[in-house]
Amino acid sequence: MPEAAPHSPGPAELRSHARLSPWFRLGLLVALLAAAAATVLALRPERMLAEGWPELSGGAAVVLFSAAYGLCTAAFVPRPILNIAAGALFGAPTGTAAAVVGTVLGSAASFGLGRLLGQDALRPLLRGRWLKAADRQLSRHAFRSMMAVRLFPGVPFAAANYCAAVSRMRWTPFLLATALGSAPATAAYVIAGSHATAPTSPAFLGATAFIAVTGLAAVVVAWRKKGLSRRLSRSS
Repeated sequence: MPEAAPHSPGPAELRSHARLSPWFRLGLLVALLAAAAATVLALRPERMLAEGWPELSGGAAVVLFSAAYGLCTAAFVPRPILNIAAGALFGAPTGTAAAVVGTVLGSAASFGLGRLLGQDALRPLLRGRWLKAADRQLSRHAFRSMMAVRLFPGVPFAAANYCAAVSRMRWTPFLLATALGSAPATAAYVIAGSHATAPTSPAFLGATAFIAVTGLAAVVVAWRKKGLSRRLSRSS
């Protein structure tokens, strides 16, 4: 009998294998993030500061803003811009609540995308000493580590989300630490935005002073860590 011809996988099987490939999923994540960044550059959501918000009232406007905030942060829009907008649109108490909810929504979207599409491909690359140490810290001390990251103003929001997604950190400590750790700086920016028309008011001055002090502290800590790393590298 003639030998059967070798089976050639059809398009459906090839697509199925591609969907299961970690590198295919990572490529999809990169494409999604690039598309999101391009959309942000094209639409320029920061224009809401000058052009206002859709004519909605009450809770509907707050819910819409929180959802838009989350999408924008997942697409790399700087959170300080959105926090100032929240204060200008809704005032300090409501604006802070809307911004914190939006922060949690955006971090959840980024964490979920990173966990679903990037973790399997990126975890095998964690071979360096510093990368392994960071992964152990995030995985074993999830809440404490993420709380410190959120309180430290020098850590990019989106980068922290995707780094946490690659680790073995669970959802609950990640989201809880995000909400609590992001609240102080978020409130400061919102208060500044709500009092932007009165730059000499105590509330505006206090908020801007808090932002300046925490920013300076971040610079000092980063500078000291850089000096320590140089000394360790010279001694080794």
